[in-house]
Amino acid sequence: MAAAVILDPDHIPEGLNDSKKLSAARREVLFEAILASATVAIASSSAAHIDRSDIRKASLDAMRRAVQSLAVPVAHVLCDGRDIPPDLSCSAEAVIKGDARSLSIAAASIVAKVTRDGMMAKADTVFPAYGFAAHAGYGTKIHLSAIGAEGACALHRMSFKPLRDQQE
Repeated sequence: MAAAVILDPDHIPEGLNDSKKLSAARREVLFEAILASATVAIASSSAAHIDRSDIRKASLDAMRRAVQSLAVPVAHVLCDGRDIPPDLSCSAEAVIKGDARSLSIAAASIVAKVTRDGMMAKADTVFPAYGFAAHAGYGTKIHLSAIGAEGACALHRMSFKPLRDQQE
């Protein structure tokens, strides 16, 4: 999941920060404020896409697609991390720990996290045995135990080590 956000400098939501440093309730409030005041685009990569390439390439592809989906032209992109997505139509720079150093990157991290968590909550209603609403798809003990008991579902990446190991 990736988000691209262009903040309105006259309406920057108060309290933007790295999404991992905010409570779920605070992320939800900021998510709504960001959507109400900024230009936002979201893109994701499916488990199958990740399995065909790898998590890094699929993430960079989602970042590129999010930027390309913005409703306004972009002159320069700040990318969280070490990498810049290939084939951007503008200049870009990688910002290590960007979600703690840039308000725009922090806003994008909040939008991506809230969107992903919402998707995982919906996935939980379709695949309740996995507990997606509780762990949001991360490799927790509960999630790994469910995979052991149930096997993989359509949302799982077969390149994820525990599933890849089962195939070998």
